Amino acid sequence: MRTSLSSRRKLISAAAVSAALLTAATTTVAVAQEPAAQESAVPAALTEAAPGTPAERLIVGYKSGAAEAKSNPAAEADAVAKGKEAGEDLDFQRRLGTGAALVDLGTDLTGADVADVVAEFKADPQVAYVVPDRLNTAKADPNDTEYAKQWDLFESTAGMNVPGAWTTSTGTGVTVAVIDTGYVAHTDLAANIVAGYDFIADTAVSVDGNGRDSNPADPGDYYAANECGSGIPASSSSWHGTHVAGTIAAVTNNSKGVAGIAYGAKISPVRVLGKCGGYDSDIIDAITWASGGTVSGVPANTNVAKVINMSLGGDGACTSATQSAINAAVGRGTTIAVAAGNDNENVSGHSPGNCANIISVAATNRTGAKASYSNYGSLVDISAPGGQTSTGTANGILSTLNSGASTPSTESYAYYQGTSMATPHIAGLVALLKSANSSLTPAQIETAIKNNARALPGACSGGCGAGLADAAKTVAAVSGGTSTGTTFSSTTAVSIPDNGSAVESSIAVSGRTGSAPSALPVAVDITHTYRGDLVLDLIAPDGTAYRLKAASSSDSADNVNTTYTVNASSETANGTWKLRVQDTAAQDTGTINGWKLTF
Repeated sequence: MRTSLSSRRKLISAAAVSAALLTAATTTVAVAQEPAAQESAVPAALTEAAPGTPAERLIVGYKSGAAEAKSNPAAEADAVAKGKEAGEDLDFQRRLGTGAALVDLGTDLTGADVADVVAEFKADPQVAYVVPDRLNTAKADPNDTEYAKQWDLFESTAGMNVPGAWTTSTGTGVTVAVIDTGYVAHTDLAANIVAGYDFIADTAVSVDGNGRDSNPADPGDYYAANECGSGIPASSSSWHGTHVAGTIAAVTNNSKGVAGIAYGAKISPVRVLGKCGGYDSDIIDAITWASGGTVSGVPANTNVAKVINMSLGGDGACTSATQSAINAAVGRGTTIAVAAGNDNENVSGHSPGNCANIISVAATNRTGAKASYSNYGSLVDISAPGGQTSTGTANGILSTLNSGASTPSTESYAYYQGTSMATPHIAGLVALLKSANSSLTPAQIETAIKNNARALPGACSGGCGAGLADAAKTVAAVSGGTSTGTTFSSTTAVSIPDNGSAVESSIAVSGRTGSAPSALPVAVDITHTYRGDLVLDLIAPDGTAYRLKAASSSDSADNVNTTYTVNASSETANGTWKLRVQDTAAQDTGTINGWKLTF
């Protein structure tokens, strides 16, 4: 008696189906920890699979002349027969619009059981292909009501490609310290706020009537004309820290407001800016405490941040005092993103955006050019959307705010512009990276962000760092940085002509998730006299070449039988990889016997 589909509880993973398909597939592609028995070659399409998604059925395509391609009874009989041969109870479900048969795998099959079933179908010359019935999920945009206005997250021209990262990471498990004006209550942020601290010691600056305490609430930073210096006009409260926090981690998919870049992360508000600004001494203690260091008279931090956002700055060089605090925080494993500044000047004259050991962030506008106000220079590390409201309010960065002109009133949303708005884009990205790969150091995070940036689509004179940050590409690069031991190989011999054009051998990789490893083993077996004549390159699916071996007039030994290691973390694992070999001198020929990639 067959088990009904509705009674089943155990799903076979498509990864298991993929392994079964690959193991039996071809002499040039095998999944194994050691050499696998070879079987008759079949089309590469037979290796199709979806990694990491549940599947409990196979889709079997028959050749057009097969009875099973036209007859339900024939297809059902074939499923029963194949199941009997494999020792399993298979069930023909229905025919797809393409004519392929949907075959249920039965109850509680192991990976080996699946392999047996797949092998039975693949041994039939009338079977054109066998693939898993993959389970797909919705990939809809967030349902936040103002999300469509957040061009900075998703627009193809100058957005930061954030939605593409969310399928891998949302920042879960990471705390981001926002060292700023504190936090004013907002229902689109509240669920992601954890305890912080008020580090403003001077009561004239704090406005809240006291000095340092455990309440980082923002009472407002408004000031009257000339109150902060002669000729300085009056200013309403900015609620700056709350705007910054919303960009990083506004609650998302809650049917209201905006989406946060790392909406799975938590925000620890650390207050250092009040009326007229904030002092270095308070900022230094805030950096220390937020990163898990000890500050005299302040309780130990129970929400240590692995990311610090500092959308603040002043004029002058980075002082030894500030640099010391930054170095210590980075030494504790905390990455620090800092605004380059809004003076349209070289960041070298503006601290802490000119400090070492930080990620200094310039701002771009909606066209992808340097925003007119943004600082620039060789000390800038990366650019991110900061908006430019002078070209239209909607060209700014929309985030959480408060409507109060001086003291808190009702919660609201507003467009701001500035490197202060660009910096939380990078802090949010750092949270995504740290969540995706918790072992990353601050230096590795900075390198990954730079290496995976794309060229600015607009102009920048003076230096805007490595380019415009790309969240999806960077998260993918750090998410596949370890090898799982799955080997893909080619054993097809390829002749290497004497002193001629390069030849290539290909391996099709499928069923992997994310990017290739940061230490990708490339095992090569080549017979060739005087191997110094040879140049070897690994060619990634996107065409990027990685030099494995250069020519050498002093290497007269024969043959290449070794394993090279390549940092391929910026490459997508799936696709066609190639070994390219060229003989660069006369009198010797050889053969590529085979090669392997281990993911």
